[in-house]
Amino acid sequence: MKQNILLVGILMLITNLVYAQVTKYRVVFDMTSRDTINQQSLIREIGLIKNANPAAKLEVVVYGQGLDLVVKDRSTQQSAVQKIIAGSQATFKVCAMTLKRNNIGKDQLLAGVEIVPDGIYEIISKQAENWGYIKVAH
Repeated sequence: MKQNILLVGILMLITNLVYAQVTKYRVVFDMTSRDTINQQSLIREIGLIKNANPAAKLEVVVYGQGLDLVVKDRSTQQSAVQKIIAGSQATFKVCAMTLKRNNIGKDQLLAGVEIVPDGIYEIISKQAENWGYIKVAH
């Protein structure tokens, strides 16, 4: 009897370990900072995550003062963002209301940046789908 209980316990442990390793790795980054150090940190973190887990799904939601990160000729990380998008390492989504408030058109965004109706709603939706959440700040 004790052997059966021990065997069941071991099987449950192994099942949990296997499941933990195949769980989807999905993170949404909340980018509202104009600070270039925060923007560099975001780029670095995306690279670190993708190196550790190439299958990770990453999304950056930009709104508020973070807007410059995805605007042509304003972004200090323009080439890095374009490389990330082109390599499908992460998606970048910008809030339509933020664009409207700042009189920025889609043609002024870096290639591949997507527009969502509401940045905060996008983040909440991802969290409802069990995505991890990281507020980009230092």
